[in-house]
Amino acid sequence: MEYVILAVVIAVVAVGAIAGLVVSGRRRQQLPPKSQAPVITAPKTTPQEPQVGEEAAPPTEEPRRTIEEVPLPEAVEAVEEVVVEAPAEAEAAPAVEVPEPTAGRLVRLRSRLSRSQNSLGKGLLSLLSREHLDEDTWEEIEETLLTADVGVAPTQELVERLRTRVKVLGTRSPEELRGLLREELVELVGKDADRTVRSTKHEEGPAVVLVVGVNGVGKTTTTGKLARVLVADGRTVVLGAADTFRAAAADQLQTWGERVGARTVRGPEGGDPASIAFDAVKEGIAEGVDTVLIDTAGRLHTKTGLMDELGKVKRVVEKHGPVDEVLLVLDATTGQNGLIQARVFAEVVDITGIVLTKLDGTAKGGIVVAVQRELGVPVKLIGLGEGADDLAPFEPGAFVDALIGD
Repeated sequence: MEYVILAVVIAVVAVGAIAGLVVSGRRRQQLPPKSQAPVITAPKTTPQEPQVGEEAAPPTEEPRRTIEEVPLPEAVEAVEEVVVEAPAEAEAAPAVEVPEPTAGRLVRLRSRLSRSQNSLGKGLLSLLSREHLDEDTWEEIEETLLTADVGVAPTQELVERLRTRVKVLGTRSPEELRGLLREELVELVGKDADRTVRSTKHEEGPAVVLVVGVNGVGKTTTTGKLARVLVADGRTVVLGAADTFRAAAADQLQTWGERVGARTVRGPEGGDPASIAFDAVKEGIAEGVDTVLIDTAGRLHTKTGLMDELGKVKRVVEKHGPVDEVLLVLDATTGQNGLIQARVFAEVVDITGIVLTKLDGTAKGGIVVAVQRELGVPVKLIGLGEGADDLAPFEPGAFVDALIGD
């Protein structure tokens, strides 16, 4: 009996050991290998809106307080004064310049004008000083005058008068010859012509001055310099930038105006020139100025459409009142070609005066005589350099003195 009980106990212990080994083997199979990281599954939560800087973290519950527990701020005894900084001052306007007086300006610019004297004044004096004035000498005198762009008819007239007076004089000292030549040249240039630029305000409103000419003669610059001439003579001026075809023409004219305190009326690039000219005169009337200067677009004298448009500008401006001056700007270095331009412009608008520019360089002084004869109107202003005050009222005596020298 004892053996039976012992056998049963051994059998139970064996079965228990075997069962333990089986369970232990199953658990080892379910564990992940040591080289792999354990997978952690996040608990399911209700999706929340991401917070700044903590997109992946769930919102944390903060302790809340009732209204009674929140302390109220203490009363402010005084309101601090708010200081408002003043805006920065606008960029300072350019200083207004004081133009050089126009009286005697041509005399002061005589050295620049005298560059033209070699081919005319000194050449004539040299020929007239010869001991015998034969036909060959008179032909040389005539050629000198023609080369200086005096023109055929004026040259013939001058030579005839010189021949007559030389015969009457008998003696020909240098002083006598110079005085003789001066008298005849002043007479040829025209000492009695009215060369005043009409710029005085009248009952209808301000004086209106149109500045016309072909491309490249310096119209816009001349208009700006003319504004300085008028301001120097005590006039108030409004500028009209009716040259809307050339890039930056309005900016250039406005700069000239700002330098002497004159306002510029302008419009969009490529706009209607007649409309801008009309507005400029209207503004001049409203401000009560003395003169309105209108810079028109440069145009080739061979372009019929552009020339017709110039006539339109004049007609539109005349709705306010008469146009007092139409100044034709000519490049003195173009010589006889300038006369062709002058003739065509005179057919479209009534030219009242001529402005000769670039007379300080290679220009020949005789063009003054020729253009006056061609148009029947006087030269009123001449340009003698690039400086702001190098536009001078034309004075026949000072002009001739510069041509023939001392």
